[in-house]
Amino acid sequence: MKISEYTACDAVGLAKLIAKGEVSCDEVKSAALSAIGTVNPQLNAVVECWPDAPDSAQGEFRGVPMLVKDLGITVKGRKNELGSRLAAGNLSSHDSNLMIRLNQAGLVTLGRTATPELAASTTTEPLFGGVTRNPWNTAFSAGGSSGGSAAAVASGMVPAAHATDGGGSIRVPASATGLFGLKPSRGRISMGPDVDEVWSGLAVHGFVTRTVRDNAALLDAVQGNVAGDPFHISAPRQRYSSCVTESPGQLKIGVLTHPLNGKRTSPAIVASLEETVRHLLSQGHHVEEVVPDTGMSWDAFVEMNSCFWAANTAAWIDALAAGSDRQVNEETLEPSNLALWQLGHQLTAMDIMGAMHRRNIITQKMAAFYGKYDLLMTPTLADLPSRLGSYNQRQGCMDGREWMRHVFDSSPFTALANVCGTPAMSVPTGFCLRQNLPIGIQFFAGFGGESLLFRLAGELEQAFAWQKRKPPVWAGEEMTL
Repeated sequence: MKISEYTACDAVGLAKLIAKGEVSCDEVKSAALSAIGTVNPQLNAVVECWPDAPDSAQGEFRGVPMLVKDLGITVKGRKNELGSRLAAGNLSSHDSNLMIRLNQAGLVTLGRTATPELAASTTTEPLFGGVTRNPWNTAFSAGGSSGGSAAAVASGMVPAAHATDGGGSIRVPASATGLFGLKPSRGRISMGPDVDEVWSGLAVHGFVTRTVRDNAALLDAVQGNVAGDPFHISAPRQRYSSCVTESPGQLKIGVLTHPLNGKRTSPAIVASLEETVRHLLSQGHHVEEVVPDTGMSWDAFVEMNSCFWAANTAAWIDALAAGSDRQVNEETLEPSNLALWQLGHQLTAMDIMGAMHRRNIITQKMAAFYGKYDLLMTPTLADLPSRLGSYNQRQGCMDGREWMRHVFDSSPFTALANVCGTPAMSVPTGFCLRQNLPIGIQFFAGFGGESLLFRLAGELEQAFAWQKRKPPVWAGEEMTL
């Protein structure tokens, strides 16, 4: 199998070729490993490759290669280092619930991808493992915290990769690298068995893909609760895969152009947003400018998230330190996470209760919004991805709250969905020619609204055909193996 043939297929396409016997699982695996070996040295997206990954004899994705993020998911007998010196060498003793379902679906996991330390950033530039580069412009960030997964998929190493999202970590790198990324509703994919929920319910699992149908089919394969999960979400009425080719109908969409932190979205991003709005209007959708009432100021919103992030991160760090017999200090943690750890230990139970109260306020306000509008539309990011080296430049001078303000100002639109537990997607409809970087546009739906998002995404994919664009760092130029 030529690597160019391999990279021309999405996950669904590869699964069909394997099922028909037109190509073997070994041929596909060999092409994937060659693709990783060819382009990963330029990007540093994959931190460890697993050529000995076992094949599966069954499942709808039998033989299809993928990668998992080095955080949030565990693979028995494999390292799970979380982008941190504190977790260096940490081995997983068992498969997590999501990993079990990926195996049942027949996917072949060929390695783990880079993440910023403990996922507490929207750029993937950890001291442990080094920076991940954007395949569209290697001087720029691939986003984060699922930046390694995004760079791997965007460059053709694999058609799809696992990602997590606690404040935008699926959608930010999807926007930065020109992929489709959907953050599911809270509870749609099991987070267990080691945790009931992550970051007090802010974080979820998902995928980054080049095509919408791959994302939908993967969610079909892994969605649903497992015994012991803290809550159960209603199953979708139909397979998400079938939604991709269905019309979304005429939608009422509210558009928020500039973030709620009082800053302005950059002109290149606004231009892409306006282009997407024009397309939606041409399809008969009703689109109007809105400023959603969240029930609180931007400072209160960031403080609420700071409480959740810092308290959970501090507990996580303490557990890692106890398990590794390492000290918590500047030799094991980056300054930003050391600051979050310190903040987490300063917070009180009443601080957390206050954050939970504010979370309910904003969730109720946004539920009322979705009673008036089908979707909320925003840019995914207010600006283009940052140049490598700039994002973390001042982290040593920041305390925990200052770091959180920096993270949220860098991605001011995305965290709303995490707080409310609702689904949201980044769709790569835009492109900046000046910097040769993709631009993602974001859509939010009410709780359990993934099907509607997939319908609209399918419509946008037909119109904008982003999957035809290829970055300068692309695996598909290799010769026959």
